[in-house]
Amino acid sequence: MPQWSVYTGASAPHDGIDGLPAPPPWRTFDGGPVLPPPAEDADTAAVSPDRLHRAHTYRPTPESVDLVNAALYLRRPLLVTGPPGTGKSSLAYAVARELRLGPVLRWNVTSRSTLADGLYRYDPLSRLYAARGERRPTAEGVADVADHLRLGPLGTALLPHERPRALLVDEIDKGDLDLPNDLLNVLEEGQYEIPELLRAGTEARVRADGTDATVPVAAGRVRCRAFPFVVLTSNGEREFPPAFLRRCVRLRLRRPGRDQLAAIVDAHLGETDGYAEELIGRFLRRADAGELATDQLLNALYLTGAAGLDTASREELAQQLMPGLGARPDDGG
Repeated sequence: MPQWSVYTGASAPHDGIDGLPAPPPWRTFDGGPVLPPPAEDADTAAVSPDRLHRAHTYRPTPESVDLVNAALYLRRPLLVTGPPGTGKSSLAYAVARELRLGPVLRWNVTSRSTLADGLYRYDPLSRLYAARGERRPTAEGVADVADHLRLGPLGTALLPHERPRALLVDEIDKGDLDLPNDLLNVLEEGQYEIPELLRAGTEARVRADGTDATVPVAAGRVRCRAFPFVVLTSNGEREFPPAFLRRCVRLRLRRPGRDQLAAIVDAHLGETDGYAEELIGRFLRRADAGELATDQLLNALYLTGAAGLDTASREELAQQLMPGLGARPDDGG
């Protein structure tokens, strides 16, 4: 492992993020007031068991480790592309767990997603209904607005945290055509404004994503201090603007080879028997043609093993779970 690595990929949590060198002068941020790390880290009940399992069992390649560290050092987003089932989103959970960055802030992008969805959500209707429910008139003020405003995952990641938070922007290529450039501007500046609070010009306390706790926002402006570890995932369904690509560290994940796949299976399911080894070999031949994903193999290995079936029944069930797995003339078996 290179000596400069903060993230090692070895899975065991540590405080190596505290040894991260100062950022480049052009990526220095000075937001405040400084917020302490989350009270609970990624090994606590704050994280769902499935995501914790993904963090425990992720097995990165040497290239992944190098480029994660490059993104951390440069304070740049990491754009991760690759076929489905190659562990693009799991990478964010693995890094957050090892470096104790707290629960991952996740933004699942859809065709309707806009930048505002990731930054914050303001509900004027709930504010109106609340005002109507008051027995006496209330003065309109910043505290009243803040009660009906909640930061999104991107907005929470850009708060002035003492240590970087981990943000997963999943399947960014599904978003609106303008989303990459809109997102680029916010990540480049490390800040954003909340117009509903900006007009008041005073400090307000706003709920952050993933918690009911409130955080201070001064005069409607949010600026980060420790730039978050941002993972943007893409299935390669479309091209991104050149300016966006230039400002990202780019990682291309490929389908795992036999050794890496064996390590993945071992991490998830433990030792495998002879039938499972043969199934892995056939899976690799099909996966190279882009027909299957790793999660399909894990499902098949788990179910055919847990069911206690004989070999013939396991074969039939495996082919139902992974269509096209049967031997072909060019497979040699």
